[in-house]
Amino acid sequence: MEAGLRELEAVLAIARLGSFRAAALDLAMSTTALSHGIGRLEAKLGVRLFNRSTRSVALTDAGRAFVARITPALGEIQAAMAAVQAQRATPSGLLRINASLQAGRVIAPLVLGFLRRYPQMQVDLVTEGRLVDIVAEGFDLGIRAADLVPRDMIALSLGPAQRHAVVASPGWLTAHPAPRSPADLDPAACIRLRLPNGALLRWPLEKDGAPLPFDAKGRLTVDEAAIARAAVLEGAGIGYFFEADVAEDIAAGRMVRLLEGWTPERPGFSLYYPGRRNPSAGFTAFLAMVREAASGER
Repeated sequence: MEAGLRELEAVLAIARLGSFRAAALDLAMSTTALSHGIGRLEAKLGVRLFNRSTRSVALTDAGRAFVARITPALGEIQAAMAAVQAQRATPSGLLRINASLQAGRVIAPLVLGFLRRYPQMQVDLVTEGRLVDIVAEGFDLGIRAADLVPRDMIALSLGPAQRHAVVASPGWLTAHPAPRSPADLDPAACIRLRLPNGALLRWPLEKDGAPLPFDAKGRLTVDEAAIARAAVLEGAGIGYFFEADVAEDIAAGRMVRLLEGWTPERPGFSLYYPGRRNPSAGFTAFLAMVREAASGER
């Protein structure tokens, strides 16, 4: 009635991802093999761990209790295996990184350099808007704006401070006066941006060191910069962006920069991770490259 380590990993993967197909991809095995393996485990245990339908997969009560009991034990087994593997001279294995889209662009050159330096390493770089719990979702590292990094994480500065830009399209400005100060901004004309933590962004405007946060009240609220950019280009109103996301539009005349003197530099991105007793050789090597790159920028 013994369950193999692979079967237990499969149970946790399905519970975490909510899908047999996604779990099979994560474990590099076929969906059929995964389904058969779970079926054999359920037969050994004499209970169903998952309720399945054509549309969804959910843990049963027994499944939830089982997952709660095996998660810490399996974590200790994996930590023990990682501690042994960390003794290898050459970094190898998979490094999973979660980042915002903008942060992903910043880290991508370093990731490519890392893969060139360590040919036995693999990197899974996931970019998404939401702020995830990297531990709960199986990531080794996260990258977000410095002020969004959870306080219980170890953080390393990644790259320089970021500039922002307030912009509108030329078409919008033909029908509306260009604001010369935040006092001229009509909140209803400004596109609202939802942050990865769910809060609405208060535009962090500033002048001569004095903060003047501004609340956009426009009819459109988005959580993706690309959608906000498209809306501004269509004349939907004024937007607030990372300068790098709209620099080409400004240079090409598709957007007009506003209130440039009111958008100072903000803290850049940070790479973060939980404290680890036995980090893998690959994890340690990647952090070393990050520190190396950061020292070169000073």
